[in-house]
Amino acid sequence: MTTENGRLGAHLLGSHIDALDWNSAQTQILDWAHVRESRYVCVCNVHSLMTARREADFADVLSQADLATPDGMPLVWCLRRRGFPQQVRIDGPTLMMRLCESAAERGISVFLFGGAPDMLTALQRRLLAQVPNLQVAGSLSPPFRPLSTDEQQRINAQINDSGAGIIFVALGCPKQETWMRAHRGVLRGVMIGVGAAFDFHAGTIRRAPHWMRRNGLEWLHRLMHEPRRLWRRYLVTNSLFIFHLAGERVAALSQRVTGKRG
Repeated sequence: MTTENGRLGAHLLGSHIDALDWNSAQTQILDWAHVRESRYVCVCNVHSLMTARREADFADVLSQADLATPDGMPLVWCLRRRGFPQQVRIDGPTLMMRLCESAAERGISVFLFGGAPDMLTALQRRLLAQVPNLQVAGSLSPPFRPLSTDEQQRINAQINDSGAGIIFVALGCPKQETWMRAHRGVLRGVMIGVGAAFDFHAGTIRRAPHWMRRNGLEWLHRLMHEPRRLWRRYLVTNSLFIFHLAGERVAALSQRVTGKRG
């Protein structure tokens, strides 16, 4: 159990993951969004932590996040073993929908950044069908190439001028997290990296049934539907995660034994 800048949680493979429930996560984000504080939230899974373990720059991105929520049951199980037995999964798609519902009630507008133009159109249509009072301040599909300084400044101005308090970012990990860190202090709003949530809510990708998500099997559902793209992430990365986590456990036990002998 650790405290990071006053936030309860635990370090998993060197990255701090917050221990929090749905109510506290939503309340904190909505409070920031209401006054358009420039913040960013990382929704972390095994892939995020393994990327941070390999890449020091990305580890800094996660460590500087204003919130790092546990997405993926392996992280939830780790937090439960580290002293937070009631920890739940705070995943991107569910967080996005819950925040849209709460933002509509509080009059906070949202901005959709990422994905293809057709998908964004479908996403906005389906969101408004589910949350009729939601204020979608704008949406933008950035080009799949490095942006010039002028292009980035125009995008920043478009997002800021929209008045959005919440900026949902779907660029994929680690690009979205790196982009958010670079824009904290530039964009006036809470940036939240939600990964595949745009595709799920737009209906372009089917999400796993609830029973699979509850039992930590969403990765299997996605692997079955996108094997060529995801096989390495789930089969290799997940195996390495278990290996390194076991190594941390052995090292901790060895230190305890050595300490007792000393």
